[in-house]
Amino acid sequence: MTEAAFEGGDWRGFMRRHWGAMVIFAIAATVALASVVYVFWWFVQLAQSSSLVPSSLALWTMGNLITFILYSIFWELLLVGIPVMIGAVIAWQWWKRLPSEERTGYHWARGGRRTGASGGFGFFFFILFAIKVWLDGNWNAPIASFTLNYVVGSMITILVWLAIIIGIPAAIVAFWLIRREMRKP
Repeated sequence: MTEAAFEGGDWRGFMRRHWGAMVIFAIAATVALASVVYVFWWFVQLAQSSSLVPSSLALWTMGNLITFILYSIFWELLLVGIPVMIGAVIAWQWWKRLPSEERTGYHWARGGRRTGASGGFGFFFFILFAIKVWLDGNWNAPIASFTLNYVVGSMITILVWLAIIIGIPAAIVAFWLIRREMRKP
């Protein structure tokens, strides 16, 4: 193919030619995301059973909080971060092995006009957490009586809700759009 064929960044053609690699990258990203959640859940259990932190949030101190955060970051980096970095190096090597004429014209997003705001996601997550507490019948229970397992379990449940409510329809639409684009001549 000529360099002119890639000037517009023909991602559809690129996806057709390298669909196997794209499927592997998508699976790797999904496994990495699931691993982040699973490692955090595992660490929460470990931190309580090893008495690194008290199981009741009412007994936590600032020292417990800082220790918990630092150990959590350590385990996430060790068990998820290193494999993701290795996968990123493998993906970069794959990209670099493509012929230069095929890579020409493809540009990754160079960052747009983004502010430091969260876009309301934190507030939305809080509303979902309040709904979860209400559904569990813990609306009038003191927050200090919540265990760490309850809070983290609730957050994971909320993530599952979001995946079902938003992720599944988004995946169906994305799959439909990709299939439609792939069938175009």
